[in-house]
Amino acid sequence: MTANSSTIEIDGVGPVLFERSRRARRLSVSVKRLTGVRVSIPDGVSFKKAEEFVRARTDWINKHLDRIKHFEREYASIAQNSPDIDIAKAKRKLSRRLKHLAEKHGFTYNRVFIRNQRTRWGSCSSGSNISLNVRLVMIPDELMDYVILHELTHTRFKNHSKDFYAELDRLVGNRKSMDVQLKEYGLGLL
Repeated sequence: MTANSSTIEIDGVGPVLFERSRRARRLSVSVKRLTGVRVSIPDGVSFKKAEEFVRARTDWINKHLDRIKHFEREYASIAQNSPDIDIAKAKRKLSRRLKHLAEKHGFTYNRVFIRNQRTRWGSCSSGSNISLNVRLVMIPDELMDYVILHELTHTRFKNHSKDFYAELDRLVGNRKSMDVQLKEYGLGLL
């Protein structure tokens, strides 16, 4: 704990991390799978005011915490009931598909990593290294391609800006529908 951060136990929610942020323009609450509940506090707003802000939003926070628990249960069920993956075969398939889609759409990337990840289907680093979840081979090819194209698009746009989504929509055409379908497979984070 520092003067710029504090973790407070909030009744009905649990531990909440309060952090002062120079970039924050307003109080905001985020609920994420690995980091839990976090509050960004802009300059000029007291920790007491931020705590009141959180207490007024416990229903919203609990709704999101419940959603995370639901996804974790789904993931555990999928992982437990899924057949063993031939890792070498999956790596070959994903590497070939990544290379094909990159060439087809004019993308370049640095390195590729294929891992058994728990929380993400894929990611792209600032250096254009792409990481793909080996479990992508267990979902429909259309969704696998969508995840790969999402990460390839990050080689051009390092954020989720309007330009990023415009490019992704140009490539896949039905991004929102794909997001909904992807969530049915349990991980849901890109």
